[in-house]
Amino acid sequence: MRKIKYAVLGVAVIAAAALAPCAMAKKVKKNNSASQVIYTGELAKKVIGYNGTTPVTITVKDGRITSITADANKETPSYFNKAKDKVFKQFIGKTVEEAKNLDADVATGATYSSEALIKNIKAGLKEAKSSKKDGKTASKAKAKGKTKGKKRMTR
Repeated sequence: MRKIKYAVLGVAVIAAAALAPCAMAKKVKKNNSASQVIYTGELAKKVIGYNGTTPVTITVKDGRITSITADANKETPSYFNKAKDKVFKQFIGKTVEEAKNLDADVATGATYSSEALIKNIKAGLKEAKSSKKDGKTASKAKAKGKTKGKKRMTR
């Protein structure tokens, strides 16, 4: 009886794990007008740590990063925890623009994981909506002639 119970439980866990990525397929989800939650699973699916992908979920509120959490991955826990502790501290509290330009340090001994986390965070921040406090907005970029797709004619 116990073997059957554990087998059923195992199937339920596998089914839940298979459905989890589908539930997190959205790139950017707004909680309210001032905060965003960004999942990098699809955005940075080619970013590989030591043992595979290292997706993160980034929360941005009022133009500042309020939290970063690591999502399911296959990294070695001791090294990955070392990497995320070092990397996440450097980004939390920064504005989106400050974080995009940050030259973050990696954790010694967990270089691959650290670099993958940094790339994931920066990929996610490209999707973040910038606030007026961050500086440039889309209307300012257009005013400076930085429109996409139009070529200037030269003589």
